[in-house]
Amino acid sequence: MQLHAVRVAPEAARLPRDAQLAHRLARLAADPVPVEGEVQDMIASRIIDNAATAAAALNRRAPTTARAQALAHPRPGGATVMGVAGETRVSAEWAAWANGTAVRELDFHDTFLAADYSHPGDNIPPVLAVAQQCGRGGADLLRGLAAAYEVQVSLVKGICLHAHKIDHVAHLGPSAAAGIGACLGLDADTIYQAIQHALHVTTATRQSRKGEISSWKAFAPAHAGKLAIEAVDRAMRGEDAPSPIYEGEDSVIARMLSGPEAVYQVPLPGPGEPKRAILETYTKAHSAEYQAQALIDLAFRVGRLIEERTGGDWDRVQDVALHTSHHTHHVIGTGANDPQKSDPNASRETLDHSILYILAVALQDGQWHHERSYARERATRPDTVRLWHRIRTLEDPDWTRRYHSADPDEKAFGGRLEVTLDDGGSIIEEQAVADAHPLGARPFARAQYIDKFRTLAEGIVPEAEQSRFLEAAQSVAGLAPGALGGLNVAVPEADLRQNQSQGIF
Repeated sequence: MQLHAVRVAPEAARLPRDAQLAHRLARLAADPVPVEGEVQDMIASRIIDNAATAAAALNRRAPTTARAQALAHPRPGGATVMGVAGETRVSAEWAAWANGTAVRELDFHDTFLAADYSHPGDNIPPVLAVAQQCGRGGADLLRGLAAAYEVQVSLVKGICLHAHKIDHVAHLGPSAAAGIGACLGLDADTIYQAIQHALHVTTATRQSRKGEISSWKAFAPAHAGKLAIEAVDRAMRGEDAPSPIYEGEDSVIARMLSGPEAVYQVPLPGPGEPKRAILETYTKAHSAEYQAQALIDLAFRVGRLIEERTGGDWDRVQDVALHTSHHTHHVIGTGANDPQKSDPNASRETLDHSILYILAVALQDGQWHHERSYARERATRPDTVRLWHRIRTLEDPDWTRRYHSADPDEKAFGGRLEVTLDDGGSIIEEQAVADAHPLGARPFARAQYIDKFRTLAEGIVPEAEQSRFLEAAQSVAGLAPGALGGLNVAVPEADLRQNQSQGIF
């Protein structure tokens, strides 16, 4: 692994192409190093994970809208649409749009947190859609996804976007473009132009994750994937892009991030070094923001202790203080200063970014469900609302330090809960990582991914189709060119909700 220093360069200096970050990322993507077996296995697990979250979300509003838009762009020999029979094909960029929205809707797939946030599984829909349309096989898909994960993790480690209120999909556009380029076996110069184009058009503010959070939270990664496909297509036709996109005088770093004096250190594997970044990422056992995962598990434990002490009388809880990292406090806690995070009538997208709400329900229920835990009747239950409004977060420098630690044994995404009861007694417990984390009490392995898929697909995807898909996903490395349509999950047409609103398409 090598550190690549990224800084703004004056136009007069004419920074050589091979010294630019976008070209370094492109060379990484184009490097034909074999995909290791362990990485192949994890990619298969994440394909299963994505399908699980998408299946559970198929009939929710945002995925229904995205699917209707995609189906308005049919293309023989194109890509599949999640939920729709494989014989129906649409243009790859629209398949990525529909499938990416379905995957992202429930905030329930994989994550990587470092200097910034990311959901690397968002790379799978655009890379898979292009691979399907271009008749590629499993080996090509694996090469593309290994590259996409590597680029995204490298950018997330080295460049903080959220400090400047830039949405994290600005790292997704370049990683998806790189992954598509690797899947198609494009040369580094073509991938370089695609990466620059993709970054240029995927920078947006974080208002999509602030205040009253809308359905755009689900659409935003899908939009980045769609734009990445278009960027690669344009580059393949010989067109270039704004350059240098990271280091230029009016570049992303100069005008949107830390400015001309900043130096970012981006870790990148050297030539011939295996792409293993996917092994550093982790999925979710609970449908909520990743920084809530360990805290939900912690709340299950603390809730049982509260019930033992109070006999289940939640009004005896006088105060709940969560001591946690800067990120958790300011993004999903009281440090965000978002009154919507305490509003029982807030949107689901807002509630899954409110650790105040999440803790209240997890404490009381001792379980978390992707639908029931967010139901309107659950959010408005009077004793829950009263408990919810007694919960606050506090930034703790030690938890912030652990959040940013480069040592995987120390890195933590949890916190310490301090509960004060009406008799003056207290309960104090802490948890560093989620139970499902690789270092947690119950790390996810293939069996857990399959169980998650079976659970979320139950009652939606017929059992025979579940089994067919699981067999295809676990055999991805051996899928022949043109056989990647088997990685789609179909449900009976009558069971798919239709968006009846009239749009332009």
